[in-house]
Amino acid sequence: MHATETFARYATEFRQARLDDEVLHHAKRAVIDWHAALFPGLDVAPMPQLRALLADDIGRGRARLPDGRPVPARAAALLNGAAAHAAEVDDSFRDAMYHPGAATVAAALAIAQERGASGLDFLRGVVLGYEVSTRIGVAMGRAHYRYWHNTGTVGTFGAAASAAGLLGLHGASFAHALATAATFAAGLQQAFRMDSMSKPLHAGRAAEGGVLAAQLAAQGVTGSLDVLDGEAGFGRAMSDGPDWSAVGDTLGRDFHIKRLTFKNHIGCGHTFAAIDGALELARRHGLRAADIRRVHVATYGPALDIACYEDPRTENEARFSMRFVVATALVHGSVRLAAYTPERLADADVRAMMARITAVVDPEIDAAFPGRRSARVEIETTDGQRHAWLQPDRKGDPELPLSDAELDDKFLELAAPVIGAERARALLRNIWSLDKADGLQGLTA
Repeated sequence: MHATETFARYATEFRQARLDDEVLHHAKRAVIDWHAALFPGLDVAPMPQLRALLADDIGRGRARLPDGRPVPARAAALLNGAAAHAAEVDDSFRDAMYHPGAATVAAALAIAQERGASGLDFLRGVVLGYEVSTRIGVAMGRAHYRYWHNTGTVGTFGAAASAAGLLGLHGASFAHALATAATFAAGLQQAFRMDSMSKPLHAGRAAEGGVLAAQLAAQGVTGSLDVLDGEAGFGRAMSDGPDWSAVGDTLGRDFHIKRLTFKNHIGCGHTFAAIDGALELARRHGLRAADIRRVHVATYGPALDIACYEDPRTENEARFSMRFVVATALVHGSVRLAAYTPERLADADVRAMMARITAVVDPEIDAAFPGRRSARVEIETTDGQRHAWLQPDRKGDPELPLSDAELDDKFLELAAPVIGAERARALLRNIWSLDKADGLQGLTA
């Protein structure tokens, strides 16, 4: 049995299975976090340009943009998926090195709105997309992540699975949706190793491609069912020939959606253990920025490969600069959206702190990646004291999760400036009660 068929068999079983309250609760948390990422991303480049390009689609169709304007499902998936990744606030599934929400929720929402699905059916589509795609990401492993942006590649499968489930596909048609999705999967890490606007488009195109793959399968279009595990398939072409034999072993028993990471800072998640460690040392020892002579960060390789900008000059570069975000945390006490304003980018105190920060790869910490995202932070003070802290996990990881109240606060912080506090609180209430909702009207203005 090919991997696509394994997932298809699960999709058939999933149609009849009852999801317990805990899984549905975590699905609602994922949808809340997706909206928290969506709103601040709406006006981040290239979103204004993308909306202008798709202007002919806006005003028609049965899916919706966040402001309630109608659009066709594929356009909604593209626009909402890109926006949900643009501000770098979206969720992740650590073991798959992947932000599943951006594309998966966007695709599920687009198809659910188009079909007039209930809130519960929408949540079920979200769960199915997460469970299928995260397992593909885990199977593809670190070799895939060396060059490819999993949110674009693996995200296409999350979008396809969620859309296919909501379209009622199962068995062979579900497998064909995944098989066709594999031919759309793309997104290179090199696209954000220089300052560019391309990265959010990876998530948007993954959402759009997944929706299209599912729609095509619903029309009888077939794909190559061995596209994941074949000799010239996805696994060999884009990884190191992973073993797919156990890819479905825990489906229906171990729900990955219960082990998501929700960001507690704004920016590249690979920097967060270092931020948390620096803030913990400052808290424990009562350190102010003026007290610090030197900061040394030791962490895993991809953190420095991706958060690579030594002297960031743009908002996007700053989000991917280990030195900038750690310096910002030590100078200002947090790394929120305000960290990336032009004034903060030029902040003399932050720039001075950056000059005191060094970062290296720690072999032991690197060996634990992707299962653990750790950093060791050492601070030397101006009076010669040395303090060290190993941050084994990031706040927001499954080991240190955001509580429901903390997740609510994150949502309100990021949504209220865009849609207003009253509307944000109403939307939050509507998401928490989605499993009881007949439709999804409560998710748009």
